[in-house]
Amino acid sequence: MHLSDLRGRTVAIWGTGREGLAAATAVAAHGPASLVAVDDRENFLSLPWDGAVAEAAPLVTGKAGLERLLSADVVVRSPGVPQTHPWMAQLRESGVLVTQGTALWMADHGDRTIGVTGSKGKSTTSSLISHLLTAVDRPNVFGGNIGVPTLELPDAELYVLELSSYQCSDLADSPRIAVITALFPEHLDAHGSEEQYYRDKLNLISYGPRTVVVNGADPRLAVELGDRAAVRAGTADSVNVAGGPDGNPWFHLVDRPLFPRAVLPLVGRHNEGNLCVALAVLDALGVDLVERKDTLAIAVAEFQGLAHRLAEIADPSGLTFVDDTLATSPYAAMHAIDAYDGRPLTVIVGGSDRGVDYGPLREHLAEREITVIGIPDSGPRIIAALADLPGVRSEIAEDLTAAVRQSRKLTPAGGVVLLSPAAPSYGRYRNYKHRSEAFREAIEETAGSAS
Repeated sequence: MHLSDLRGRTVAIWGTGREGLAAATAVAAHGPASLVAVDDRENFLSLPWDGAVAEAAPLVTGKAGLERLLSADVVVRSPGVPQTHPWMAQLRESGVLVTQGTALWMADHGDRTIGVTGSKGKSTTSSLISHLLTAVDRPNVFGGNIGVPTLELPDAELYVLELSSYQCSDLADSPRIAVITALFPEHLDAHGSEEQYYRDKLNLISYGPRTVVVNGADPRLAVELGDRAAVRAGTADSVNVAGGPDGNPWFHLVDRPLFPRAVLPLVGRHNEGNLCVALAVLDALGVDLVERKDTLAIAVAEFQGLAHRLAEIADPSGLTFVDDTLATSPYAAMHAIDAYDGRPLTVIVGGSDRGVDYGPLREHLAEREITVIGIPDSGPRIIAALADLPGVRSEIAEDLTAAVRQSRKLTPAGGVVLLSPAAPSYGRYRNYKHRSEAFREAIEETAGSAS
């Protein structure tokens, strides 16, 4: 469905955050017969609904909102409205067409778009793709799940989008190049089951993309893809990391060396994989990686990591504090822990408790020497899951500040204190940025408290 298809139809916008605001503005410009906005709950994502947007799409709340949704020809839901919302079942039973702003946008722009999703790595990988394309004179516009709704993007010849599972679930068109970085259980409360979550993610590749690029080293992704044709980055048939001319690890295009691994400033094997995927996308777009390797090496060296993804914070004590507040699953925390293998490490875990299984984290730490501090709400349950592991020293703290204070006492000189919560931030914090701010404030507040 295209935005132009909404002309003359009754449309309801569900959600009043930034995505809802963008959708209401875009739909209003295409002449619907009627347009309303529905918000069934207030949260930190909701924006003031007044002025021109309120005139174009009057706001309806409470049970009256469900009535307006059920009477609409088309409902444009915000990504924050989960598939498991009870009203969704009623809309399906009534045959109301439900779509999203990203799906409407993709219908008109898919042939100019690189869409990136994945349980981990989508933010870094999409940022790398956009950054490297700019370096090789391929201008592009970057948007999507990073905070810029697709319906607000300017016209461009090429787009790079980071797409969440929520955004992928309603797509009826695939982007020109569809990229999947990893799959593991995540957001199950919003999708209903692990299987449905994978289906929603993989919906990105359901409508004939020209090229599919995946992380070839991800085992669950390999199972879900089966024998589907795809560029498998990180393997010998694509961009990969192997011994280079100097005997150290280098990035290669198949067997042709490009530049040393040391050029990439991001730590962790998973970030090697992210760059392999990004370079494979450029290769699929016709960029000659070998010819442009020097330009690419400079661009890689200049790449700045994401603000809340393994962001290191220097401290006068000699400890390295690391903000990885975007790690909201045990698998993401496992990657972060691996990035500091070989250094004394204290990891702070815990956040909103969605009932996630922390068994994989226990298995991952079974033979490690590490200190783990749990904070509310899920921290105590994570600590319980790690009970009796011989190399794991575990403690519980009453809040993030107390956890940072304890970490200063427990982490040896030259060690790392890693906030990689393995849980979302909501409940005690407005969002991940608020949790990040609290972490930095805790570092400053506890400076000099180590005994």
